[in-house]
This record gives sequence, C-alpha cells and structure tokens, in this order.
Amino acid sequence: MTSDFQTALDSTSEIELTATGRVSGRRTSRPVWFVREGDRLFLLPVTGSASQWYRNVVKTPAIHLAARGEEYDATATPVTDRGQVAHVVDDFRAKYGARDVAEYYPNPDVAVEVALR
Repeated sequence: MTSDFQTALDSTSEIELTATGRVSGRRTSRPVWFVREGDRLFLLPVTGSASQWYRNVVKTPAIHLAARGEEYDATATPVTDRGQVAHVVDDFRAKYGARDVAEYYPNPDVAVEVALR
C-alpha cells in the first residue's frame, strides 16, 4: 500500500469499491464505509450475504479501491465467522454511530477483509 493511499484513508470515511460482476463480468463501483485495523480494512455489505457486491467478490476477489483520488488494487477475503463479523460491526458502530449502523446494515451476517500491503 502506498503512503498516499494510507493518508487518503485517514482523511475519509467512505471509499469507492470496484468489483467484477459474477454474471456480467463488468466492473461496477459503489461507495462503501470501512474500518481499518492496522494493515487490514474491513467492509460490511449493506444487505449482508445477499448483497450483490459481496456475492461478486466471493466469485472474483480481485477488487479496486479508491479514496480521495488515490487507488489501490487488492484481494477481498470473505469473513463469515460470527464472532469476527460481530467485532467488525462493533468497530463500525464506534466509527459511524450505532444508530446509522443499525439503520444501514440490518443483516450483518458477513464482512469482507482487505489486506493492505
């Protein structure tokens, strides 16, 4: 990971995730919230395991992230362990507020981990 991307992460609360469609093969982008733990980012799909982008990264884990004009190519790793997902949800609550997390993430049954090299 470049220090420029790291600096961009430190100064934003939302990043752009680009994933490859599992059926269409087209790359699509969307804004996502994230939390950072050391050299890892964690993402929560809004509709949990039913989320289209989550299902896409399960099939094709190569993703592209952008933050404040800086870009980073990475590999998404699904997180399905209930304890780990609960920890990510707690981190999201601490960063974004419990009310917003409850409103925007009604079924947090999975998360996604992204290693930052």
